Amino acid sequence: MTDKEFKAIIDELWDKFWSSGISNPISVIEQMTYLIFFKMFEFQEDLKDKKTKHFGKTRKSFFENRENLRWSNFKQLSADEMLKTYRENVFPLLGEINPALKDSVCLITKPSLLDTAVQTLDKMDFSDGNDRKGDIYEYMLNKLAIAGQNGQFRTPRHIIEMMVKLMQPTPQDKICDPACGTGGFLCGACRYILEQGTSDDFKDISPIFGDLLNDEDRKNIDDNVFFGREFDPTMYKIGLMNMILHNIKPKNIKLQDSLSKYADEKNKYTLVLANPPFKGNLDENDVSDKLTTIVKTKKTELLFMAKFMRMLDIGGRAAVIIPTGVLSTDSKAHKTLREKLIEQNRLDAVISMPSGVFKPYAGVATAVLIFTKGEQTKSTWFYEMGNDGFTLDDKRNEIEENDIPDIIEKYKTKAESNKSFNVSIEDLRENEYNLLPSRYKKIEYTPPTFEHTPLEYVQILLDSERKSIELLKSLKEKLGGKLNV
Repeated sequence: MTDKEFKAIIDELWDKFWSSGISNPISVIEQMTYLIFFKMFEFQEDLKDKKTKHFGKTRKSFFENRENLRWSNFKQLSADEMLKTYRENVFPLLGEINPALKDSVCLITKPSLLDTAVQTLDKMDFSDGNDRKGDIYEYMLNKLAIAGQNGQFRTPRHIIEMMVKLMQPTPQDKICDPACGTGGFLCGACRYILEQGTSDDFKDISPIFGDLLNDEDRKNIDDNVFFGREFDPTMYKIGLMNMILHNIKPKNIKLQDSLSKYADEKNKYTLVLANPPFKGNLDENDVSDKLTTIVKTKKTELLFMAKFMRMLDIGGRAAVIIPTGVLSTDSKAHKTLREKLIEQNRLDAVISMPSGVFKPYAGVATAVLIFTKGEQTKSTWFYEMGNDGFTLDDKRNEIEENDIPDIIEKYKTKAESNKSFNVSIEDLRENEYNLLPSRYKKIEYTPPTFEHTPLEYVQILLDSERKSIELLKSLKEKLGGKLNV
């Protein structure tokens, strides 16, 4: 299915929801997520059966004694019977799968709407490695012009993949996203870990089979690797379902405001991956004093940076997206934050990204900061990304120019190029910890080269002047006059 066809289908489905009385965009996204989850759950159960059989074990299928609730059977029901089954049998299953989904409400009241939605989503393949669930979410936000409220918007999956590949998570990590939204970073990290643990023999069966992982690693992945926090109840539910479908058991995913007094976490995680909300000023009374002790501010982007530094264990790493204002703003809070980031941690890299990365729903310029807690910075690697593989306008069409593979490759050795360079701690201090790449980028002067000596050039000019005079003299003579020189 082409991208154009996909968008046309979503447009049509949205019109159906709208005309049926479900006009709140978040409600539409939520209801569509329930259906996608229901469709994908059968695929996930079948995959678990394959894995269980491969390892010579047995398991009780979730659909045992209720085969009628499989998507493949459910979609064949009449519209009236489908709605009755969906409301009375399918929705109660959500709470059985995860207690946090127990209070989920089905807003679909028309059999025709449910039937149309089921048949439409049935045409889409959500198991082919493409994040169509994320595509739906992203496109709906863009289409409805609500993306970016409170600084919330979905991180493009190719940016997530870049950050995950840079950090190379393992089954021994404790990974947290304190503003997880729909769970993109955690799902990306899980996919990476499972892909690294999958032999070539099983990549055709599933790219995330994980047959090379031992029992200890598998248990760790289930119980102690993935942690997420989200303050928006609807996004929390959507994220839970997304993570379940990406092999993450959501026991450590909490509905919680990470900046509040009741969410303090210190020296707990080995890896943070995040794109927290940028916008907004918070009431200081609602913010943890542990964070305001680090940086006295109400700005969410600075408070989240303080949160990252506090929640990481010593030696823990972070790759986080921040607005470029964090890099250079001269306020006391910004300067204090950058000084602590550099002097009390090892700032490994600053990767600036063009403002078009988050278009069409946000034009903010951003950067990826990578740092390690508890070590002092000696030098920092800068990379100026020019292209991310897509046009930087609202259309975001795929193009050949893409710096991401180069970033991943050069980060390994902090190699320098026309787009990357290293800056010493002394230079960072001298510039009051300003982290704008332009502040440090070296402009190499190349002296001009000449083919002739100065004397030769003088002779060339004289010869040229002589020829000009001869030409003018000839021209005047032809016109009947004489040239006086």
